[in-house]
Amino acid sequence: MAKVELKKPVVEEISSKIKDAQAVVLVDHRGLTVAQDTELRKKLREEGVTYKVYKNTMMNFAFKGTDFEQLSDLLNGPSAMAVSETDPAAPARVLYEFAKQAKALEIKGGVIEGKFYDASAMTEIASIPSKEVLLSRLLGSMQSPIANFARVINQIAEKGGESAPAAEEAPAETAEAPATEEAPAEAPAAE
Repeated sequence: MAKVELKKPVVEEISSKIKDAQAVVLVDHRGLTVAQDTELRKKLREEGVTYKVYKNTMMNFAFKGTDFEQLSDLLNGPSAMAVSETDPAAPARVLYEFAKQAKALEIKGGVIEGKFYDASAMTEIASIPSKEVLLSRLLGSMQSPIANFARVINQIAEKGGESAPAAEEAPAETAEAPATEEAPAEAPAAE
């Protein structure tokens, strides 16, 4: 009975972390040095991801009845859990980038927005840019046509309200047409 009461707070802690989670990714952290582990935790924190090592049985109890129950088969060997409530791709992105330098870190899999992804699918998810990057790209693509339109309007205003390209093309064509018609007429008269 005492063991169950000791485990209950840990299960509740895990449950509270995953309650509003958009993503939970499990990793095998064996072989990481203390320095690597510290650096990984710092990078995850910078992206708003919580990371903690729990016993598999505790995670299994906490996952029961949630979308994260799909991770139960991955709960073998040492496991650490990375959780994000805001950016669903953040844990995969940070862990994947870190695993490139720290070969000991192994991504087991994860659940993102209710769907299970294995380790190979997590590498594809890791390539998804952060929400801020996507928003800045979207804003940039929206601003580009507006900026081009503003430049054209500004050029028209500088020319005194006339459309510069249309004004230059039309007189040039009319000026050339009579000159070519007059030139052949004058040439025979000069002989």
